This record gives sequence, C-alpha cells and structure tokens, in this order.
Amino acid sequence: MRYTLQLRSKLVLGNVFSVALSGLCGWCVWFFLGSEHVWLALLTSLGLCFVLSMWLTTALNDSLKALEVGLLNFKDNEFSVSLHGYGEPQLDAIAELYNQASQKLRNERQFIYQRELMLDKVIQNSPNIMLLVDDNQRIIYANDAARHLFNQGVRIEGMLLNALIAELPSALKHALNSQHEGLFSIDVNNEQLTSDGSGNEELETWHISRGSFTQNNQQHHLILLKQLTKELNRQEVAVWKKVIRIISHELNNSVAPIASMVNSGRVLTKDLDNEKLALIFDTIENRTAHLSQFISHYAQFAKLPLPRKTTVDWSQLVDQLAEQYPFKLTSTLPTLNIALDSVQLEQVLINLLKNAHESGSDTQHVTLDIDEVTHPVSGILIVVADQGSGMSSEVLSQALLPFYSTKQSGTGIGLPLCREIIEAHGGHITMQNKVEGGLSVKLWLPKES
Repeated sequence: MRYTLQLRSKLVLGNVFSVALSGLCGWCVWFFLGSEHVWLALLTSLGLCFVLSMWLTTALNDSLKALEVGLLNFKDNEFSVSLHGYGEPQLDAIAELYNQASQKLRNERQFIYQRELMLDKVIQNSPNIMLLVDDNQRIIYANDAARHLFNQGVRIEGMLLNALIAELPSALKHALNSQHEGLFSIDVNNEQLTSDGSGNEELETWHISRGSFTQNNQQHHLILLKQLTKELNRQEVAVWKKVIRIISHELNNSVAPIASMVNSGRVLTKDLDNEKLALIFDTIENRTAHLSQFISHYAQFAKLPLPRKTTVDWSQLVDQLAEQYPFKLTSTLPTLNIALDSVQLEQVLINLLKNAHESGSDTQHVTLDIDEVTHPVSGILIVVADQGSGMSSEVLSQALLPFYSTKQSGTGIGLPLCREIIEAHGGHITMQNKVEGGLSVKLWLPKES
C-alpha cells in the first residue's frame, strides 16, 4: 500500500531539511573562512533557510491566494471562477471542493433566475392588479395590468401612488387610499347611475386585499385588486336557477307522496299501538319535512319574484326588524319617499342582522344606519355593521357567489339572495372589513330604478 505524507508532515520535514542544510552551509563557511567570519556564516545560513522555506511553501501560498480570490468572488455573487490542481493531494482536494461548491451555486442561481422569470411572466400576464409600494407610497413594482389601469401601459415604477389615482373613479380611489379590505362597486359610465328606469347601469364589482412584509430593513406594502364582475355573470346565475327549479320540482314530486303515505300509514295503524312503528313514521315525517325545508331555501333563490314596490314605512320596518334581531339604530329615519318591496327588503335586512349576531359581536355593537344620499342620484344607503370576527380576504371575494358558505349547515344562499333582491331594485351591495374590527355591509338603493 502506497503511503502519502500529509501536507503538515511535509512542511515540518521541509523546515527541518531547510534548517539542517542551511546550518551545514553556515558551518562550511565558518570552517573554511575562519572564526573571524562567523557573522557571514550565520547570515548565509539564515538566508539559505529563508529561500528554501519560501520555495517549499510556494504551492501552499498559491492555493491560499487563489482560494481567497475565489471566496471574494463568492461574496460578490460571482461563481464562475474555478481552481486548478497543485499536485498536492490535500490542496487539490480543497480546490475540488471549492469547484464543486462553485458549480452548485451556479446551478442554483440559474434555477432561481429561471424561477424568477417564470414568476414574473405569470404576474405580468395576470388579470389581477398587483402593486408593491413603500412607506412613502412610492411604487416599487407593478404588473402589466396595473400599468394599463393607472398609466395606459407605461411603466409606473418610481411614481407616487397618490399622483396615479387622481383621475380614477372615486370608489376605486377611496379603496386604494383607505386600509380596508373587501368588496366595492364602480359604475363604468363615469360613475353616474342611470335613473331612466332602463336598468342599463354597468356596475363592476372589485375586491381589494393588502399585505405587508419587511425586506432589507424596509417596509413594503402589497396591494391586490381583483375584478369579480365576470366571475359569475348573470347567464351563469340563470343556468343555476334553472337547474335548481328542475331539481326542486322532482324532489317535491317525491316528497309530497311520501308525506301523504305517512299520514295514511298512521291512520291505518293507529289501533296497533306499536312504538317501533310510530318511531318509523316519526323519522320519515321529520326527514321529509327537513328535505322540504332544504328545497324551499334553494327554490326561494331560483324563483325570486319581481319586486312589488310600495312606499316604505321606515318606522314600521325598523320596529319589525328589532323584534327579531336587536340592533342599535345610529341614524335618524329618512323622510325620502321611496318605493321598494318592503317584504323583500325586510328579508335582506333580517339576513344581514342574523349574520351580524352570528359573527361573535356583542348585541350592542350590531348597528343599523339608514341615510338619504343624493350622489350619484337620489337614493337610500343602508349600512349593517358589527364588531365580530369579520371575514378573511378569501371569504370576502366569494361571499356573494351562490352556494358558497363557511357555515357547516349553511346553504350558501343567504347573501346571494340579498344581492339578487338589491340588484332587482337597481341597487348594489358591498362588503368590507372595518379597521376597528368587524364587518360592514352597505346597501345602496336608488329612488328610481
């Protein structure tokens, strides 16, 4: 087996050899030139020892310098430098490890670069508007959708957000300036709702969400805007309603005979006095009643009648609501004569007040506000608010979509039904979390729709 000396052993032996050889040379000088030249012998010995030591450590010095340069390149994120071999196994092993680390870092940087390109491609092609701003509201990053919304496709990095949103619709401007998250609506016709009864107003529903993080000791704020109007358009809702009507019809055709047969069975077996038989009839009756109630919830959404409008008696409406779900009225009742379907409006407010009570809010913090508004046209603004747990960004973005529910026994019909009723009156509904906690639901109803 071949034995290889370690670098340390070689250096020690080299030093011993240098000292011995230089000592021998110094002795020879002293022997031949005499004792009076002892200083010359000593200098010759030390000089030779120094030269031999420098020559023997040349490879080690070169390798350490190369490694130092390589590590400085690592520090500057430069990984293209490789080290060559020096004919010394231990130094060659260090050089090989350095080269392997350099290759791995090059591969990882290339992988990260490809991932960044892919992520940037996805973000730039996303229809959602993405903005990254600093504490001074200066834009650090924006995707293509944001550039087209704010500056006709021109780059906006480095510009101030307040300067860009000056010409935007007031609803969008307010959403960007505030710290709220949630839904809001924009009228695309210069924010002027039509009041000619044609129902041609074009409302766009948007969702805004926010996030923040720290990078390089600087706070960054992420703003995401998502248009929800096209997620579930009216044609899709109409298809859902048709499916519900068909299913409800078939189920009712089966449930009604079952309920009738249960009654007949009770009459025919009333003299038997069999507890098990009575339990069977009770179970069937309870389940059919539950199924009928379940079907009626969906049928109510699918067969919503057109509003029957009469002048609203706000005092009577508020009293009826208070009997079912307590709340605090935070405004004076309006004096505006407005024609609405009071039954449908009461149903909407009962649903919203019920949700407010189920949000975990104290009863005294559930509020109802009814105000007259004149812009963009005359109408009524109703706000139901609580101080409960609010809604997450994901839930807010889907809360008004049919069949979406976070409740274990929820049908996902309540809020979509509210939306159907309000939009049938020519109005719109928006939802957002409050800064102080809880949820605020706003209903806007025009005087004429």
